[in-house]
Amino acid sequence: MSNVLPFRQRQPVAKLARCEVVAVAGDLLTLLEQLEDVCARAAGTGRPPLEVERTVQHLLDAVGAVERALDCIGEGEQAAPA
Repeated sequence: MSNVLPFRQRQPVAKLARCEVVAVAGDLLTLLEQLEDVCARAAGTGRPPLEVERTVQHLLDAVGAVERALDCIGEGEQAAPA
């Protein structure tokens, strides 16, 4: 008797994977638009200039991170047509 269980092979889910990539990319684009909107709103808050500058800079850093994530998704292997 053995306590080792063999792994079952998963069925290919290429179509589902492509749908998920598209969904994630769409979510990232929505997030990017929201961050840009918040950035513009934060700039007009009337808070002390240094506070506004730091807040906007952090939001711009977040925008850059989301853009890099979109680039990573876009640079993946091209999926074969379904």
